[in-house]
Amino acid sequence: MKIVKKLYVPVTVMLLCALSAATNLTGTVKNGTTGKPAAGDDVVLLDMSQGMTEAARTRADSQGHFSFKYEETGGPHMVRVLHQGVNYFPRGGVIPPGTSTAEVTVYDAAAKVPDISLTVDMMRAQTEGNDLQVTELWVVNNASSPPRTQMSGNALQIMLPAGAQVDAGMASGPGGQPVNSAPVPQSEKNKYAFAFPVRPGETRFQVSYHLPYSGKIKIGPKPLYPTNHVVVVLPKSMQFTSGGATYQTMTGGDPNANIQVITNVNSGQDLSFSLAGTGVIPEEQQTATAGGGGASSGGGMAQRRGGPGGGLGAPEETPDPLHRYRGFILGGLAVALALGVFYVVTRPKPARASGSGVTQAAVAATKRAEPQRVPASPQPAAEVASSRNGDRLLDVLKEELFQLEMERHQGKISAEEYEKAKTALDTTLARAAKKASS
Repeated sequence: MKIVKKLYVPVTVMLLCALSAATNLTGTVKNGTTGKPAAGDDVVLLDMSQGMTEAARTRADSQGHFSFKYEETGGPHMVRVLHQGVNYFPRGGVIPPGTSTAEVTVYDAAAKVPDISLTVDMMRAQTEGNDLQVTELWVVNNASSPPRTQMSGNALQIMLPAGAQVDAGMASGPGGQPVNSAPVPQSEKNKYAFAFPVRPGETRFQVSYHLPYSGKIKIGPKPLYPTNHVVVVLPKSMQFTSGGATYQTMTGGDPNANIQVITNVNSGQDLSFSLAGTGVIPEEQQTATAGGGGASSGGGMAQRRGGPGGGLGAPEETPDPLHRYRGFILGGLAVALALGVFYVVTRPKPARASGSGVTQAAVAATKRAEPQRVPASPQPAAEVASSRNGDRLLDVLKEELFQLEMERHQGKISAEEYEKAKTALDTTLARAAKKASS
C-alpha cells in the first residue's frame, strides 16, 4: 500500500504537468462575402517558435468553428485559413502564448472584381553611379460590395520605363507585411503583371528597378488605369521638367526632397517628364519616415522629425493647391519608404556584402525567386529603431515562408528548391526570433 501511494504522487504530478502544457485554441471562420460561416475551409495551426512548422490541421465545421489542442512551447502561433485558393489570417497575425480564441474573416474569390481602383502611383528616384535607382509603389483599393477578393495571374498590370531592369518586387495585403512577389513579364514590351490576391481593403505593390543614366533622362509613364494621384519624388539637387502634363510641386515639405504631383490621371494619359542632375535622398529622411511606420494616412507626419515642419512637413495654415491631397500623398510616401527600406540602395554588389548571417540566409532563400534580388546591405533598415525592425524582419520572414508553402502547393518550384529555401528561411527565422526575444 505504501508503494502504491509513493507511486501515485509522482504520477499525479506528471499528469498535471502534461495537462498544463496542453493548450486549447478555438475560433471561428466567417465568410465576409456572404456573412455566413465558412464551413469546410482548411485551418492550419503554425508554430512560429520552430521555424513556422505545422502544429495541427483541421477543417471549419458547419458553423465555421474550429478547435486545436496542442503542446504549449512558450512561443507564438499563427492560424492560417485557406479559402478558394487564398490565405487569410486573424487580425494582428501572430497569436501570443496563452491566447485561447481566434477569429478569421475570409472572402470569396473571383478573377475580376468590380470597384477596384488605383489610388496612387508613386515613383521615388535617385542616382548612383551610372544608374537611376527607382522604387515605384502602387496602392490598390478594393471597395467591392459585397467584399470579394480578386485573384488572377494579372491582378495588377504595370508598365515600366523602357530599359528598366527589375531588381525586386514586393506586395502587401491589407494589414499584412510585405512579401516577395516578382512582377511577371507580359507579351507586350515593358509590361508586367502581379499574381497576388487583391483582398478587400488596401493592397500595395512595389517594384525596385534601375535604368542606365548619364546625367539626363526622359521617362514616359504609361498609366494603365485611372489613378487618383501620381507622385514623383526625387532629391532636391535633381531637376524635374514636365513634358506637357500639369505636375504641381508640393511646397512646405522636406528641403531635401523635390515632390511632383498630378491628380485625377486617366488611363493612357501622357505623363512624360525629364530628369537631370544627380543626388540621393538623405538617409536621415528615409529613417525618420520609415521609423514612423507605414501608416496610410497623413496623420503624425509632423512629429516624425521632432515637431511641426519636420519630416516632409505638415499642411500649412494657408493651403496650397495640393492641400486637399497633402495628407494622403505624405502618408503614401511614408508607405513607400517603409516598404522600400530594404531597396533604397542599388541592386546587390559584392563590395557591399554584409557579414550578417541573417541577411545572407535571407538572400540565399530568395534566390529561388529570380529575378528578385534582395540588397546585400541591411544598413538602411539597421538605422531604424532596432526593436521595431526586429519585429518587421520577423514578420517578413514569416510571410516569405507562407509564400514558399503556396508555391510548393501550386507546383511552382521543385522539391529540391523547396527544401533549400525552407532550410535557409527556417534558420533565418529562428535566429531572428531569438534576437527579437532577447
